Amino acid sequence: MPVSYTRLAPGRTAFTELGFAATELVPSWTASAPEGSWIEVALQARLVSGEPTKWYVMGRWSEEPGRTSVPGQGDEHGDVAVDTFVAKAPVTACRVRVETHGAGARIRSLGVLASAIPHRPSVTPTPAGTAAAVELDVPRYSQREHTGHYPEWDGGGANWCSPASVAMVLAYWGSGPEPADLSWVAPGDPCPAVDHAARGMYDQSYQGTGNWPFSVAYAGRYGLDGFVTRLRSALELETLVRAGVPVITSLSFKEHELPGSGYSTGGHILVVAGFTAAGDVVANDPAVPEVRRIYPRAAFENVWLRSSGSGGIVYVLHPPGHVLPPSDGNW
Repeated sequence: MPVSYTRLAPGRTAFTELGFAATELVPSWTASAPEGSWIEVALQARLVSGEPTKWYVMGRWSEEPGRTSVPGQGDEHGDVAVDTFVAKAPVTACRVRVETHGAGARIRSLGVLASAIPHRPSVTPTPAGTAAAVELDVPRYSQREHTGHYPEWDGGGANWCSPASVAMVLAYWGSGPEPADLSWVAPGDPCPAVDHAARGMYDQSYQGTGNWPFSVAYAGRYGLDGFVTRLRSALELETLVRAGVPVITSLSFKEHELPGSGYSTGGHILVVAGFTAAGDVVANDPAVPEVRRIYPRAAFENVWLRSSGSGGIVYVLHPPGHVLPPSDGNW
């Protein structure tokens, strides 16, 4: 699967060559945009013919509610599906433009994921490594404990998988909102950090909390570096986890396709926190009450990587000083 992640200089306007013909582009960023300020991230691509596309707005982001993706931009070259530019014809280069509005708005990091997703109804599993079991000490938060919370931000419960997952990873790194930031959360809430994350990630146009770059940008408010990318295999996933980095994954499946899940989903976010000695996935899955689950490696890899799922989408979040292991160009 052709895929690359390119870190860009904030505000960059020169075209970056992708090295292959891509069909999807996803920019992600970390930034500051306190109350009264916001940033706009836009993307332009170049077709195989050399013709440039128009600029597409990939998001208007702020720390306060009001952030939004921008629907209705489709033309003969492509369209924006919430957080993803989907090309109607392959593109070979792209550039990203960031505009800041208001006092305090500034971009800290910026990058773009480029990929060409093959049609893969199923995925051949990769073999497990021979290393010992590993499990990172990631706190466990269940989205189900928040059913009915704050309907204005998509109502908790089944819809807050990304806020719960990002809150878990923030806590793992010893980061996240301070108690004073949580004073507005209703008394007795089981985990105010999850409600705070939902408020800080909600996409007004999409009317949900699952916008991938908005999730990364929320984590960036608390000092983490982060980006959206695609991984090609469970081996890459395991490489990051063994380097001390829990990985947030996007997947979809019917209950029978992921043994042990106990539910079906058209799209879900969960944290991969470890691997058993046999190579199976240790997940912090916020969709289940006890959160910790072990999923068979081959089944997990299939529902995560296949083209009817996310095609291997992940959020990678880590402190700037935590060096990532070498990659094959996708982080």
